[in-house]
Amino acid sequence: MLLPHQRRPQWIAGVLLAWTAVGLFFFTQDLLRNLMFGDPTPWWHLLVSWLIGSYISAALTPVMLWLGRRFPLERKRWVRRVALHFFFSVALAIVHLVVDSAIVHRLGLFPVIMKSYSATFVIFMIFGFHGNITGYWIVLGIQAAFGYYHRYHERRQMALRLELQASELQSRLVQAQLSALKGQLQPHFLFNTLNAIMVLVRQEKGRQAEEMLARLSDLLRSVLEDVEAQEVPLRRELESLQLYLSIEEVRFQDRLRVEISVEPEALEAAVPHLGLQPIVENAVRHGIGNRSAAGLIEISAARVDQSLRIQVRDDGPGLPPEAPERTGEARGIGLANTRERLRQLYGDAAALTLANDPRGGAMATLILPYRVEAEKDASEVMEIHDLAHADR
Repeated sequence: MLLPHQRRPQWIAGVLLAWTAVGLFFFTQDLLRNLMFGDPTPWWHLLVSWLIGSYISAALTPVMLWLGRRFPLERKRWVRRVALHFFFSVALAIVHLVVDSAIVHRLGLFPVIMKSYSATFVIFMIFGFHGNITGYWIVLGIQAAFGYYHRYHERRQMALRLELQASELQSRLVQAQLSALKGQLQPHFLFNTLNAIMVLVRQEKGRQAEEMLARLSDLLRSVLEDVEAQEVPLRRELESLQLYLSIEEVRFQDRLRVEISVEPEALEAAVPHLGLQPIVENAVRHGIGNRSAAGLIEISAARVDQSLRIQVRDDGPGLPPEAPERTGEARGIGLANTRERLRQLYGDAAALTLANDPRGGAMATLILPYRVEAEKDASEVMEIHDLAHADR
């Protein structure tokens, strides 16, 4: 396989430079030996001879590399391939010596001992044959090393790409699971609200039914503004929650009282979108819905170290004392989905517990990691808001 066209000049220059360095290395070795033993051979004869041999090797290097690519050393057939490359190395060594002898004899180098072409070839065969074979195998080894590095780099890049794809798929899967859970939550409380409206209609309480429909419209509009968000600031979540509670206040009239106490620092903390609604709905249904007297729902939120603690308390009958957590788990799809969403979003860093409050009633405690959620761009909110009004 040829190198890319734009890289050929650099590659040719690199090969020439490498073989020039080899020739100069052995030239200095011969020069020091001649100086030590008083050999009268001119130094430039040595230099020209070694450079000629080096450049012939450079010219044969593409052939060596092609043979290495055409017949790679493989584990399954390494004996045959080694024998084949040994034959190639002998053949190229002889070609190298034939050309080298002809040029050196033509230039009249070393006239004392190389008086004829045959004498030059015999001397080069004695002193250069093994070196040329060694050079062939060195080139083959360097090619194999670069090939191994290239394959290793490709495998590493492929592994990284596969890991990135797996991470993206995992992220999409988690997002799909969260969206599915959120999709279950929204119809859940919407259907409950519509059922409550149907009850009012059957009871011929038209004005209250109309008021609940109007507030449900406001609630849906609020939900649409954050329909794609898995997390919103607590301040935004409380706005949607108050719209929901306003619907329940129409339903229960003076039987429902709500008190909300939130520390200012907690208002911008990130919470699951529509994460509080099923908890509050659970408190309303089991704390207020099953009694004729007025009831109280208390909602509080505060930062505790690096966590956000949200508590929802009702003053209803509470949970059965024998197994409050088990009873809490059985209270409908809302709390089960909320726990699953918490697990998907935060892992073990979040928790939702139900317990009886010492003052009476039940208390749900939601613990989340504290962090500030970036607020949605105002223009984006307006676009969604306008879309919600498009059919009105």
